[in-house]
Amino acid sequence: MSFSETAGRHDAADYRACAAKSESWLAQAARIETEVAQCFMVSARCGCFMQAARSLDVRPALLRKHLAQLEEQLQRTLFKFQGSELTLSRDGKHLQAQLMALAHERQLPVIERPLIRLAVAETILHDILGRDLIALLRRNASVRLDIISLDSELSLQAVSADVVVWLASSDTPLPGPSFAISEPRRLAQLDYLPHIAKRYSRVASRPDSLDDLADFLLVQWQHDRQIESFRPWNQLVDQRLAGVVQLHSYELMLEMIRCSACIGLLPGYMGRFDRGLIGLPQLFGQPMQRQVWMAVNAGSEGESQVQMLVELIQNTFNERQEWFQS
Repeated sequence: MSFSETAGRHDAADYRACAAKSESWLAQAARIETEVAQCFMVSARCGCFMQAARSLDVRPALLRKHLAQLEEQLQRTLFKFQGSELTLSRDGKHLQAQLMALAHERQLPVIERPLIRLAVAETILHDILGRDLIALLRRNASVRLDIISLDSELSLQAVSADVVVWLASSDTPLPGPSFAISEPRRLAQLDYLPHIAKRYSRVASRPDSLDDLADFLLVQWQHDRQIESFRPWNQLVDQRLAGVVQLHSYELMLEMIRCSACIGLLPGYMGRFDRGLIGLPQLFGQPMQRQVWMAVNAGSEGESQVQMLVELIQNTFNERQEWFQS
């Protein structure tokens, strides 16, 4: 037998072995459960187990369990770390290629998430709910959430949402949303006080009467001019012929109080939110209060994603009950 014939037979044998191996991979890939295949493909795409778990909205421990079971089923190592970087092993790349080849026959489904609309009073969103909403997004990268900031009663009346958190100036939730809602829940009562930055006011020199405010610059969020329960503060500001700044930005008002020796009206919990600020409770004898209410759209209150959001908001307020004590 000539050398060329021998080489040809070896090449044919190698080809048949590769084809058999390829068929074996294809057959094994076809038997993988859809959920497990998704865990593998998303992990391969993200290069990070934590991010893959967020994208799939599953616990990282469950994701790792599925992948460990897959490696045991195939008797192959699919992932490896190069330093701190997660990459596919050679067998992992083979499996990825076979699953991609099967994609036209067996589409790995993308689980559609319902769009949840959350409308929140601007101050509540900034001071109380912001951190927990960020934590929710860190855990769940597949959520579809539309967050709407409410800065007036007019915007509350115009909005349509699944969950609404708003402020009212009386013991009733009126005026509330204009669409059909579940029975409103009162989450907290807020007392409002003038605040000043501690670094601009030593204890001995802090104003303890309205006359003492003559030497201080007052700052007012324009939205507060509409609030009936803030009448004592609003009258004081309106009487000023100098030393007043009107702002349309809540965050900028906070920054001016922190950094410009201004005095502004803020919720009584602000000293807990920002340890650098202190309330001045002795300036007004008449209380200035508002109530925080939450309600759910009657048409979507049964959806699991809506209930998840409601529970998050309720838990946030429960954990901060000491913030709202007079």
